[in-house]
Amino acid sequence: VEESMESGGGAVEVGGSLRLLCRISGYTYSSYCVTWFRQTPGKEREGVASIGDAGDGRPIRIIYADSVKGRATISADNKKGLIYLEIHSLDLEDTAMYYCATDRLTIGRDRYLARGDFPPASDFDFWGLGTQVTVSS
Repeated sequence: VEESMESGGGAVEVGGSLRLLCRISGYTYSSYCVTWFRQTPGKEREGVASIGDAGDGRPIRIIYADSVKGRATISADNKKGLIYLEIHSLDLEDTAMYYCATDRLTIGRDRYLARGDFPPASDFDFWGLGTQVTVSS
């Protein structure tokens, strides 16, 4: 059974940094698409960063939301089943529950990433419970 679990959230002051971790277990596919989403009360989940690896030597696709571009980095340690999201220069608007969503890198999801769009949240079957990030002044 595939499971993912987020960690690394917490309280941080404006201007600070955090490294979020998504630990994936039980995943048996050679390709993957992992997207970090975030959500605040009353709002829909929005994509923050996504990484797609076809597992066949093709270049890895990475995209970022405009709101974090230039201050976020998503990376993967495939051997350990870990996906990292580092965000620097945090501001109040980064306060949210952060989730990692995992699934295969299908042709459809690859097309989303290729044009710089996030696959919709409804497209992912595997989710963690989230990790809260609270930024204060």
